[in-house]
Amino acid sequence: MRGAFGRVAESRTSIFGHVDWFLFSAALAISFLGLVTMRSFSAENAFFERQVVWIGAAICVFFAASLPEYQFLRRTPLVIALYGAAVFLLGLIFAFGTIVKGAQERFDLGAFFVQPSDPAKIVLVVLLSKYFTRRHVEIAHIRHILVSGAYAFALFALVFLQPDLGSAIIITAIWLGMVLLAGISWKHLAALLVGAMILSGVAWHWGLQDYQKARILTFLHPLADIQGAGYNAYQSTVAVGSGELTGKGVGYGTQSKLQFLPEYQTDFIFAAYAEEWGFIGVLLLFGLFAVVVLRILGHALRGRDNFDSLFASGVAMYLLAQFVVHVGMNMGLLPITGTTLPFMSYGGSHLLTEYLALGVLMGMRRRARPTIQARDETEIIGAV
Repeated sequence: MRGAFGRVAESRTSIFGHVDWFLFSAALAISFLGLVTMRSFSAENAFFERQVVWIGAAICVFFAASLPEYQFLRRTPLVIALYGAAVFLLGLIFAFGTIVKGAQERFDLGAFFVQPSDPAKIVLVVLLSKYFTRRHVEIAHIRHILVSGAYAFALFALVFLQPDLGSAIIITAIWLGMVLLAGISWKHLAALLVGAMILSGVAWHWGLQDYQKARILTFLHPLADIQGAGYNAYQSTVAVGSGELTGKGVGYGTQSKLQFLPEYQTDFIFAAYAEEWGFIGVLLLFGLFAVVVLRILGHALRGRDNFDSLFASGVAMYLLAQFVVHVGMNMGLLPITGTTLPFMSYGGSHLLTEYLALGVLMGMRRRARPTIQARDETEIIGAV
């Protein structure tokens, strides 16, 4: 008895004993599916080779980030400094950012690109967690909705003007989700929806670029301009549908392999994956992502305090929003916005940010409230 329970106690006190291996394994499996999909594009593929490096770096970031307990993350000066740095970098984009396909959203550092909008999303989660933790009992007051909204809107505006509509939508989803979890009143929610509709009208006339308007109009009338603005959406839906039940097989996806499908390693990797793996493969991907989100929400329920719970909920909202937007646009259910698929799409900025968020969550898990099973094991170990 002592030997068995001794091993349980030892595992909980080891350096990585607090890591949720189910969560980490599910995220890593999604990254592996992305690698397999990229590898199928051609025998020698730079995307595959670089992504292997990025995944290795992301794993290191995950375990390094899981070591602290993050009480320091509740300090107001640090949170303000992180937010100020995010705003500064997003503003610096307009002076020194590289323009790629009409969007000025990244820094070219030679060997790789850095896209500051990705870490800015996690900074927003930290800021809102701190803000709502201090004002949790007053959340029903409209003032706190407006102030938190102003913090989110500053990031939204800087990202929207790049223009990066996909990231702007995700920032909005993070704020709205965390506000709802914090306890917004339905009256205020109705007012927010009216304000959002007004803001959407203003953005349509004075904010959106012509190609963004074309994407939205193409979403409403998908067959109106197949050879022009609707080409990407059409090829994506063809790729997803042609996978049928079991897929065409790894390496046999014609839409991506013959490059009918644009940006198949980033914005349309779900379509490329669905074509090769079919409906069964899509169910596998959805199941893995469900494990990630549900495990994160489970940690939110066991958070030691409101900050831990809000942070975990914000991370879940961030990943879920990005997943829904990416899959929705690949299936023709949402307008094309150019959004990566969490853990799966090619790229370093989003991958490092996502594994960093999970690592921070694991660090907070050191202080999490124990489950009933864990408490029972601890009591038994003590008795023995």
